[in-house]
Amino acid sequence: MNSMQFSGKNVDEALSNALRELNVTQDKITYEVIDEGAKGLLGLIGTKPAIIQVEMIPVERDLREDAVSFLKGIFENMGITAELDAVLEDNMMKVDISGPKMGLVIGYRGETLDSLQYLTSLVVNKRREGEYVRVVLDTEGYRLKREETLERLAEKTAYKVKKYRRPMKLEPMNPYERRIIHSKLQKIEGIVTHSVGDEPYRRVVIELDK
Repeated sequence: MNSMQFSGKNVDEALSNALRELNVTQDKITYEVIDEGAKGLLGLIGTKPAIIQVEMIPVERDLREDAVSFLKGIFENMGITAELDAVLEDNMMKVDISGPKMGLVIGYRGETLDSLQYLTSLVVNKRREGEYVRVVLDTEGYRLKREETLERLAEKTAYKVKKYRRPMKLEPMNPYERRIIHSKLQKIEGIVTHSVGDEPYRRVVIELDK
């Protein structure tokens, strides 16, 4: 709604009519008096109603509420009972999910969790005019556990590359997991990494630095 006009016997009544019809309190609107009205002769002849122009004050979206509401709807359809705790700070929203059946939320190698994270990000950033908000979903510390697993895999594979002096490819990974591998192996001397292939089958290649 851009603006609407309301009328009454006087400005106060016009304002009361507006608040009642819009079902809001006065702090949620701004208004301009278009016509203060007139009582007329003896309050009967030539009376004119007061008219005001009302505009709603734009409400800042609660991005955390958007994320939680969306995820709760998804989980209800999946038959999953879950508690959600969303924290928004510095354009990053972290949503921690807890409850039974979290294995279904995580999925094979985190694929379901990643898909939910992507969809939630679309919901949070839909029609948003400010900076992009990065959304991270986690449950039962899965992200940290997965990161530690990938770092161990990276170190173990780098050791084999040095030992056998030939490049090795890792299993297909999503961009987030590939970044973990690349970051970890930047710290190992004599080893370089790059990615090959197309999504969703893109892999990290680990080889000797020639």
